[in-house]
Amino acid sequence: MSRVWFSQELETVATFWRVIRRDGVTLGFTTHDGDLWFDGVLHRAAPGMVPSAIRRSADFDADSAEVEGALAHDSIDARDLAAGRFDGARVVIGLVDWNDPADRFVLYRGTIGTVSEDSGTFSAALESRKTELRRDPVPRTSPTCRAEFCGPRCNLSAAAHDHPGRIVSADIDGNWVEIAAAVDIALLAGGDLRWLDGSNCGQRSAIAGIEDGRLLLSAPLDSAGIGSRVILREGCDRTITTCAARFGNAVNFQGEPYLPGNDMIARYPAAS
Repeated sequence: MSRVWFSQELETVATFWRVIRRDGVTLGFTTHDGDLWFDGVLHRAAPGMVPSAIRRSADFDADSAEVEGALAHDSIDARDLAAGRFDGARVVIGLVDWNDPADRFVLYRGTIGTVSEDSGTFSAALESRKTELRRDPVPRTSPTCRAEFCGPRCNLSAAAHDHPGRIVSADIDGNWVEIAAAVDIALLAGGDLRWLDGSNCGQRSAIAGIEDGRLLLSAPLDSAGIGSRVILREGCDRTITTCAARFGNAVNFQGEPYLPGNDMIARYPAAS
């Protein structure tokens, strides 16, 4: 699709909207009155989706996009929105010739920042790719490790610290779950839990606390999920002591535990 294409009659043009969630689920929609298949994704008809404004600039100002009804399709579950499954999802908005879906043009790429609810209606704040330029890539000093546990720069194997388990009981109101797993539950403090099936499938929740053999999860539970399979990842308190003694990984510690802090700079000689 080129400027020449735009100079012609646009009688067969439809808008498409694609959402790629962090858990890999991809949803596609189009303003056409029939479903369209392209890029390996079925874009379902969503005539109620109306793009009201897309702003693009040549400078570093963030691009913006507004689309009414984009989160109102039947395939988007309100429980998934409330649970945060669409937070951080990648978004692609563009135009497509429904007579020839191979002919299309992308108008906007970005991510869903936060999803809010007002009187039962969900709306999403979109962040363009330019927002990544605002992030400061220069690392700051810190006494604790800045690397993600079992992630890049930490270099520990996730397989060695992930443990399969099942949900035995759950308190939805209190966000507590009891698990059955072959792991010392104390090692899970500060870790996370990833659901493999059930209504919570695909969600990942930080383990905020441990009490009486139960885990306190940071994300709200959709349902009890008794019997659901989960993957439990051990936690790390990001101190050099734990990194060296428990994991033997001090060589990859991404912090400055012995660097004097601001309190040292503010000190002055005491009068004698």
